[in-house]
Amino acid sequence: MPGRRAPIAEEQIEELRQQHIGRLLLRAQRDFSDRAIEKLSARGHTGLSLAHTNIIVHIDSAGTRLSTLADRAGVSKQAIGNLVIDLEHKGYIARTPDTADRRATLISLTEAGWQFLRDAHQVKREIEAEYRDRLGEAGMRSLRDLLALLLTDSSRAIGGPDREEEPPT
Repeated sequence: MPGRRAPIAEEQIEELRQQHIGRLLLRAQRDFSDRAIEKLSARGHTGLSLAHTNIIVHIDSAGTRLSTLADRAGVSKQAIGNLVIDLEHKGYIARTPDTADRRATLISLTEAGWQFLRDAHQVKREIEAEYRDRLGEAGMRSLRDLLALLLTDSSRAIGGPDREEEPPT
């Protein structure tokens, strides 16, 4: 019959599952995140998960509404609630009523939150230096250029609506 394809063997399927570009990108991102969490922990930011860091990096300098944080993090307001409470208990953020709308909550960084961002910036630079050592200057530039090219038509493009700030992750 036209259009029928030969079945793919299980071994081939498993190889395809592990080596396709999406999986490789995901594994590279996880490696970056794991390195970042480890380095941040060494700087005193212990007990933070990738989910925590994803919240902190999406807070604007003047504060951010809970609903906006949820949108930026790609989760519901209910899902972000426990993370916000946890981060508040850890001293990274403070919650206050939004003066523009008393029904809304404004999430702001504390001094510990600002220190986290400063440390996260340094950690990103360290990890990029490690990658540069491995790939060489030209390889690192190519990696950055190619990733940016892949995102050119995406709303997640560098500088796009989701901003370049990603979890140190």
